[in-house]
Amino acid sequence: MNCRIKNAFENAKSKGRGAFVAYLTIGYPTVEASEAAADALVAGGADILEIGVPFSDPFADGGVIRKAAYRALEGGMTLAGAIAAAGRIRERHPETGIVLFSYYNPIFSYGLEKFADDVAAAGVDAVLAVDLPLEERGELQEPLAKRGVSIVPLIAPNTPMERIVASAEGLENTFLYIITVKGTTGARTSLPEELPLRLDAIRRSVSLPIAAGFGISTQKQAEEVSAHADGFVVGSAIVKKLADGGELKGKILD
Repeated sequence: MNCRIKNAFENAKSKGRGAFVAYLTIGYPTVEASEAAADALVAGGADILEIGVPFSDPFADGGVIRKAAYRALEGGMTLAGAIAAAGRIRERHPETGIVLFSYYNPIFSYGLEKFADDVAAAGVDAVLAVDLPLEERGELQEPLAKRGVSIVPLIAPNTPMERIVASAEGLENTFLYIITVKGTTGARTSLPEELPLRLDAIRRSVSLPIAAGFGISTQKQAEEVSAHADGFVVGSAIVKKLADGGELKGKILD
């Protein structure tokens, strides 16, 4: 198993900052534009790319990412197409961590063994299946692990600590994705007051790095979260820039 994700967090820590995990809906607004956006994010300082696979019922996502997913599907993007795009991005960025972000139905329908073969061949480091619970993740985790690919557990705001610790067990070269707020993805003007204490408690309880996401859209929010976590995830703010016709050049966050 490679250590690109682990190295990304260690490198960010050595520079006194949180690791920047950047989400894109692959295929939005076009395949070519989304791949160019991935290149721009890496050039702009992203440590890890989350390549979002568009899905017809993205219940965890807010309006911005939901619209992007529908547009990408209308453009013909599929799970196979997303994996192929991940492979092309990997060729251009051999040291950047890559996470494939998907709902579980497309993965299950694709075939778990074939999926594991294809994501490993594409150079994907880890898979985040949004709606795959801890009790059932073994059916995906096992074929991936045999091919050197990890998984990223998604931790809800109301997940008890015992379950969080269990979610981290047996994993390497990955991180825990800590959801900051109840509800769907989307930029917010403020984050919950209790978030720092929760992040501190999780950080003390697990050995994996933790990255907080959902709602982070400004540099100030990213810095506030990084004081209590090992990294931060930005998604809707990036996708919205693309929706507004903006270019992802230079500083990504305002």
